[in-house]
Formats: sequence, structure tokens, C-alpha cells
Amino acid sequence: MINEARYTEFLTLCREQFSDHSVGLIRQALAMAGEALDGLSRYDGTPLLDHSVGTAQIVVGEVGLGRNSAVAALLHDAARMEKLNLAEVNTTFGEAVVGIILGMNDISSINTNNEKEQVDNFRDLIISYSTDPRVILLKLADRLEVMRKIDMFPPKKRLQKSWESMNLYAQIAHKLGLYNIKSELEEISFAHIEPKAYAEISRRLEESAAQRAELMANVLVPVEEKMRQSGIHYHVKSRTKSVYSIWRKMMRQKVSFDEVYDIFAIRIIIDCPREAEKMQCWNVFSIVTDFYTPNPDRMRDWISIPKSNGYESLHATVLAFGQWVEIQIRTERMDEVAERGIAAHWRYKGVGGGTISHEQWLARLREIIEEGGDKSGIARKLDASMTSREVFVFTPKGDLRKLPEGATVLDFAFDIHTSVGSSCVGAKIGEKNVSIKEPLRNGDIVTILTSKNQKPKKDWLSVVVTSKARHRIKVCLREEESKMAKLGREVLERKLKNWKLTISIDDAVNALCRHYKLRTGMELYGRIVDEKVDMGEVKEIITRYLEVGDTPQPPAPRKEPATPRKDPALAEELILGDEVHGLKYNIARCCNPIFGDDVFGFTTISSGITIHRSDCPNAKRLKELYPYRVMPARWRGEQSKGSFVASIRVVAEDSPGVLSHIVEKIGALGINIRSVAISPTRDGLAGGVINVEVPSSSVADMVTHAMSKVPGVKRASRG
Repeated sequence: MINEARYTEFLTLCREQFSDHSVGLIRQALAMAGEALDGLSRYDGTPLLDHSVGTAQIVVGEVGLGRNSAVAALLHDAARMEKLNLAEVNTTFGEAVVGIILGMNDISSINTNNEKEQVDNFRDLIISYSTDPRVILLKLADRLEVMRKIDMFPPKKRLQKSWESMNLYAQIAHKLGLYNIKSELEEISFAHIEPKAYAEISRRLEESAAQRAELMANVLVPVEEKMRQSGIHYHVKSRTKSVYSIWRKMMRQKVSFDEVYDIFAIRIIIDCPREAEKMQCWNVFSIVTDFYTPNPDRMRDWISIPKSNGYESLHATVLAFGQWVEIQIRTERMDEVAERGIAAHWRYKGVGGGTISHEQWLARLREIIEEGGDKSGIARKLDASMTSREVFVFTPKGDLRKLPEGATVLDFAFDIHTSVGSSCVGAKIGEKNVSIKEPLRNGDIVTILTSKNQKPKKDWLSVVVTSKARHRIKVCLREEESKMAKLGREVLERKLKNWKLTISIDDAVNALCRHYKLRTGMELYGRIVDEKVDMGEVKEIITRYLEVGDTPQPPAPRKEPATPRKDPALAEELILGDEVHGLKYNIARCCNPIFGDDVFGFTTISSGITIHRSDCPNAKRLKELYPYRVMPARWRGEQSKGSFVASIRVVAEDSPGVLSHIVEKIGALGINIRSVAISPTRDGLAGGVINVEVPSSSVADMVTHAMSKVPGVKRASRG
């Protein structure tokens, strides 16, 4: 049985604000909380229930929320300590109350750290738990009650709560226009974070208090006289800048206390109908400036264009009796908005009786927030009809990471570090082991599990949702492919040498890719390393290619005749472009000659005459071993009709955009590209062959020269 007399002030406030039915429910909630928390006390020995009641009193009296919010505030501590049956709460007070309690307790479970770079993430996490906009407002009231009693806590806890209040909760209160709560949270926090600076500024303010009071009286004498004569209904408040605001201005502007000129402000608050507000405020401004000279640089008109959080006021800084004095002019409605922030707006939307429905209140709250235009920030996150598009998860050390909704364990691992993501095999969330595909949820504490034998896989790309993870996986896959390609190429080169096959590595790769229907040499190299191709079959394919293709296999050693007989048809020079004495010729694939190249003909055993470039890699060997098969050749004097395929070898930096620049350059020359085969090599480079259609060697040389000038290209040469 609780002592209601201890909470008379709170219950009196509720009777002033709510119906008898609502007051009855609040008293029922108070009794339920009292029973659940019976015997529990705070650091100073007072009942723990005092905190719940204190929070509810702020919720009703200072924030201006309704019955359900008051009930949730009374029960949130008991629910957090698992001393309440939430099903019973749901039956007695409704689903909305349970939702608010759960949201508040989710925020209470956050373990923040004092790292400035984490502030925005923690602030967003707090807001993300506020699926019902009232949750964040109740949490602000909860934190304000704690800070008002902060002296009872141990020193370490005082500092932690002060840091959180200044960097997280005060900033949220500012966003919502709850200036009184914001200022009080900052003031109390500053007193514990910077006690010496707080004490010094407080002393200076106290010393000048009498002087400020006298100045205020003197300034107002002529102004009030004129307002009364004009029939303006008003009252006056004074405002002394908070200690924290003064200190922050001193730090920001690097000035002394005496150089802060807006320490003191006078508020003139007008009582007038809504439609006359703007005119009355400007009338008072005119009266003030009739007596005192305004500073135009310090003029602030938030009546014509209110602040994004709804704040409206007219600020003028005037010179009075040799001192600058700030005068704030606003109406009663504007003043309540300034005091209570967004929660005060509903009173002035034409709803009579001072009460509106839950749905109306929420709709107006969303409307006010959205008027700020910050669609991606607090406006979106406080809209109860929307779900958060972000999740906030913790490392075991308490660092907070922000990821998009739908992010998985693997996304989180790559967000920590590439090496962690590359070796990730799963994670522990709480005490549960989960796979790399496990989606993350707000507040998860994730421990990544790794293995030195783990490597990124192509199917990981379907697991992750963040661009960072996707990019790093692709980079890792390219690096692995590059290693495999290097190893596979070395294996093939070694085999060709052992087999003594007279073919270049690139021609061998092209022949094998065609046979196995592979798109790139990288795929072939991978198959070689993985032993997915039979090397005996590879030898057979290349041998057959040489027999029916461009260059023959060297015959078994035999003694050639001293004076070899030549085919009569080969006695004269071969003129390329026409059939020669009924003979046809083929273009050698090893050097791919085109019109204008210096060439020679070579008679193969089974494929007739093959045309090679004079600088062909095989030219020297063919001329030395088979001089009787070599014949002079040249192109017809006028350019041949049609086109030739020229192979251009290129070595370039392995960086985004280089290949596209090469392709753009070739396209700008009006040249058609037949094929591109580029792959990473080593030392951050990429190399390969680009086949283009050209009418002659001079055009091929022009294209080669143009490619060599592309930024990032190291070398370009005819293949």
C-alpha cells in the first residue's frame, strides 16, 4: 500500500489536467507500480517509486502529454526490472501503454560510450526505438528527472549520465523544440563535466545579478508606458543566458566573459488573438526601437519564417544605457511553443476544450516534425507510421555501428574491417551462434567468428546489402583470381616448354578457350589450377591446332636436300589481295598481319600458304628450320577492300575507369572493337589484348599510339 500523500502534488496536477476516469487509471497505475517496487530504493535511500512519479509529473506538467503517457511513465521502471506482468498491463491500460514502456526500456538498455564520433549513431539508435513518438518524449522526461537528482549518484555514474545528457538527450530536445528541457539538461551536465568553469561563470553571473535587474527596470519604463497607451496586453519575463551557453560562446568566439553581450534578455509576451499576432509583435518592435537604437546585424525574425521545429519569436538587440540588451517579442501561444516545443502545438489548431484524441495528437506531432523538412533524419524516425531504415548493433567492446535495414552478420564483419569480413564464418549474437546470413536487429551485440582458412566466395555477394561489403568482396575475389591466374599461367607455360610446342602462351590460351568455350583466360587458368582440365587433352588440343592452324609441328629430324625443290607456283613474289595461280592463302593467327605490314608466305603441310608478319615471334624459327617453304610476299599496291583484325596488347593500371577510357578513345577514332580480353596481372596492373577492325597497318599504328596516351595506360603495342 503506497502513501499517496507523498505524491499529492502529482495527483493534484493530474486532477487539473484529466477527467475523473483518467485520474482513476493513473491512480491504479501508481498503486501497481508501488506494489511492484515496494522495498526498492535509490542511491540516496528514497523510494525508487519517486523516480517513476517524478518522470510522470514532468510528462504531464512540463511536456504536456496525456493519460497513457503518464501511466507508462509510472510503470516503466517496474517493467524494466521485470516486476510487472505486461499482459496484465495490456489488459488494464491498453496496447499503446505497453508499446511506450517497451520502447523506453529498449532505450534504457543502451550502453553508450564517451566517443564523440559515436554520438550521431547513439542518438539515431535512441530515436529508432521510438516507433511511437511519445517514447522519445517520455525518455527525455525520464532523463530530466534523473539529472535533477544527479548528486545522489557515484562520481563515475554522474559523469557518464552527464555526457549522455549533453551529447544525446539535450540534442534531441533541441530538435523537438523543447528548449527548457534542453537548457536544463545542458546546465546540469556542464556543472559536472566542467565544474571549475561552471563555478567561475556562475560567480560572475551572481555578482552582476543586481546590475541586470536595475538595467531591466530602466529599459522597460518608457517601453511599458507606450505599450499601455497603445492598449497592448502583455507581461514581461527576463532571461539570463545559461552558464553552458555562455561558456560555449566564450569557447567558440574565443572571448572573455565580459565580451559576451547577450547574457541578459528581456521577453515581452503579448496576449492577443491568433490573427493579430504578427501585427502586434511588430508594433511592440516599433515601440522598442523608438526609444533604443537596434543593431541590424543582431535582428532575428522567426515570426515571418519560423524555425524548423516551430519556434516563433522576434529578437532585437538594442543599445540601452551604454549596454547591448536583447529583447525577445512573442505572443502567449509562441511562448508556450518555445517552452514545451512540439507538444504545445496541438492547443492552437482549433481544437476546443484543451483535449484531443490520441490519433489527432500523433497526426499533429508528425505534421510539426515533418514541417522541418528533414525527411531523412528525425522527422522520418519519429513518424509512427514508418519503420526505421537502419539498424544499430554493438561490438563486444560497446562500439556502435549503423547499418541499413536488412544488413547481415557478413555486412557487420566487413564494416569492422576487410580482414574480419574476409575470414568470417559466422557470429554469436548474445549466446546464440548464427550464420553469416543472419539479419541484424536493433541493439544486437555481435561477436564475429573467424577462421584463417576462410576465403570470400562469389555467393557472398547475394548475402550482403551494403556497398562497402559488396565492394570489398569483389576486390578480394579479383585478388584471388589474380593469384590463381598467375599460378595457372605458370603451369601452362611450363607444360608448353616441356612439350616443346612452338606456340606462344597467348595463342595457346586462345585455342584452349575456344575449345572449352570459355570467355577469358582467367577461367582457363582457374580450371588448370583446380585440375578441372586434363593436361594430356590440353597437349592434344594445341598439337591439333598447330597442325591445322598457322604453324606446323616441327617434323622428326631429317636431312633436308642441299637444294630443295620449290613449287613452280612459289617461284615468283606472292601479291596479296588476289588468288595467286589458283592458290589461296590464310592469315597467321600468331601475328595477325594486316594490309601494310611487312610480310612473308609460308607453306604448311596441310593448310596451304599462311601469311606471317616479318616480325612474327615465329618468323626466325620458320626461316631457319624451313627456308625452302618461305616465299616473299607483299600487299597489292592499292589498299585492299574490306577490313582486318589487328591485335593490340595493352598494359595498364588495374583501377576503375581505365578500360572505359580506352574504349572511349577507340570509339572516338571510328574504329570497331571486335573483342577485349583484359585481366589483372601483378603489382596493381592489368594486361591483355584488344582486337580491332582496321583497313591497314597505318590505322592500327594510329590506334596503338592513341591508346598509349590514355591516362593509366603503361604500354600499348601491336600483338
